[in-house]
Amino acid sequence: MNPSTASARAQIHIGLAHAFLKHALAAGVCATVLCGCMDLSIPDYKRPDMPAKDSWAHTQRPVSAADTVNPEWWKAFNDPYLDALVKKAIDGNVDIKILAARIQVAGAQIGEARAGALPSADLGAGVDFEKTTGAPLTKTINLGSQVNWDIDIWGKVEKSVQAQKAEYHASEADWRAGYLTLVAGVSSTYFLLLQFDDQIAQEKKTLDKNQQILAIDQTMYANGVVPQTEVLRQKAEVNGIASELIDLQRSRDLAENALATLVGVPAGEFKVPAGHLQDRVKVPDVPMGLPAQLLSRRPDVVAAQYRILESYDQIGAAKLAQLPTISLTGRGGTAAFKLSDLFKAFTFSFLPSIDLPMLDPEVKAHIKTTEAQSQVAEQQYRQTVFAAFEEVENALVNLDAHKKQRIELTQQNAHLRVVATQIEAQLKEGVVSQLEVLESERTLASAELSLLQNQQQILTDTVTLYKAIGGGWTDVVVQNASNGSNDSAN
Repeated sequence: MNPSTASARAQIHIGLAHAFLKHALAAGVCATVLCGCMDLSIPDYKRPDMPAKDSWAHTQRPVSAADTVNPEWWKAFNDPYLDALVKKAIDGNVDIKILAARIQVAGAQIGEARAGALPSADLGAGVDFEKTTGAPLTKTINLGSQVNWDIDIWGKVEKSVQAQKAEYHASEADWRAGYLTLVAGVSSTYFLLLQFDDQIAQEKKTLDKNQQILAIDQTMYANGVVPQTEVLRQKAEVNGIASELIDLQRSRDLAENALATLVGVPAGEFKVPAGHLQDRVKVPDVPMGLPAQLLSRRPDVVAAQYRILESYDQIGAAKLAQLPTISLTGRGGTAAFKLSDLFKAFTFSFLPSIDLPMLDPEVKAHIKTTEAQSQVAEQQYRQTVFAAFEEVENALVNLDAHKKQRIELTQQNAHLRVVATQIEAQLKEGVVSQLEVLESERTLASAELSLLQNQQQILTDTVTLYKAIGGGWTDVVVQNASNGSNDSAN
C-alpha cells in the first residue's frame, strides 16, 4: 500500500466520522426530547421516621445528653488481666479481621466503580497464513489497537461511585459493631470463667464438709449409733456434690475454649488463671446518654443508615442509565507481508456512537428493583433501631433487677450464716441431729452460689449495656455527598 492510497483512505474515514457525528448529534437532540418524558428525580437521603423516644423507661437516675462512654470502656472494670485479654482479642480475632478485610474490598470497589469513566484500550498482533493451489505460502503480519471511551455526560458513573462510598462507610460501621461485639464477648466470657472458679471453690468446700460428715457417720455406724441408711444417704450426698463439681469444671473448660477462640488462640492451648470475681472486678456505673444519641453512635444503626444512602445512590444511577450514552471509538492498525514493511502504511478510524437505552425494558426494570431494594434498606434500618432500643431497655431491666436481687441475697446469706452457726453449736450440745446440720450447710451453700451467680449477672448486664448504647463510638452524621458527607475513602 502506497502513501497516497493510505491518505485517501484516512480522508474517507474522517469524512464518514464527520457524517456520523452529525447524525449522532441529531439523534442526541431527539433523545433529549424523549428524556423530558422520563422520571429522572434522584432522592436525597433522609433518615426514616421513627416513633419518638425521649428517655429510657428503666433507668434509675437522670440522664443528660452530655453523658458519654469512654472508648476503652472495659477498663472501668479495673481488671488489668481483662485489659490484656481485650487487646489480645483485637489483635488476633479472626472475625474482626474478616470485617477489616471487607473494608478493604469496599475501598477497592470504589476505584473499580470510578474506572467506569476512564477510556479502555486494546492492543493486538497476529500473523495470517494463506495457501492456495499452485501458489506459494503467503504470510501477513497484522498489528492493531482500539481505544474506547464511554463519556459520562450525566454523572451515572459518579452516582455509582457515591453508592460504593456509602457501602465503604457501612463496612467501617460493620467493623465497629464487630469490634464492640468482640469486646463484649471477651468480657462476658471472662466474667463467666471467674464465676465458675468461685463456684468450684465453693463446691470443693461443700464436698470437704460432707466428706467430714460422712466420716463421722461411718464412725457412728461402726459403734452402732446410727443405721446404715444414714451412711448411705451421706454417701449419696457426696456423690451428688462430686458430680456437680465435675459439671462445673466441664463448663469452665468450655468457656475457656470459647475465650481462646475469641482472642485468636486454638482452643485447648489457652489457660486463664483461677480467680475470684469480687477480688478482681469492680462494677462501674455506665454513662447512658439519651435515646436519640443511639441513632448516631451505635455502629449497627449507622451501618443501616449508610445502606439506605447507598440504595438512594443506586436508584439515581439506575435512573441516569436511561439517558443516551455517547461512546468514542478509535481504531488503528497496519499490515505487511514483511516485518520490515510493517510500519510503512497505517489505517485508522474514529467512530463516535450513541446508545439510546430509554426504551430498553431491562433498564426500566432495574429502576424498579433498586427502588424496592431501597424500601428493604429502610425497613431494615427501622428493625435495627427497634432492636437497639429493646437491647438497652432489656439491659436496664436486667441490671436493675439483679442489683435489687443482690440486696436480698446478701441479707439471705447473712441470716443463713447465723442459722448455720447456731445449729453447729446445738449439734455439739446434742440438741439437733447431724442431718439438720447437713441441711443447714446445704441451704447456706446454695444461697452462696446464688450470690456468686448474681455477681456475674450484674457484670454481664453491665457489659451488655455498654454494648447496647454504642460502646464509646463517636457520633456519625450520615448525609449525601453533595451535602458535605464526611467521605474518607478516596
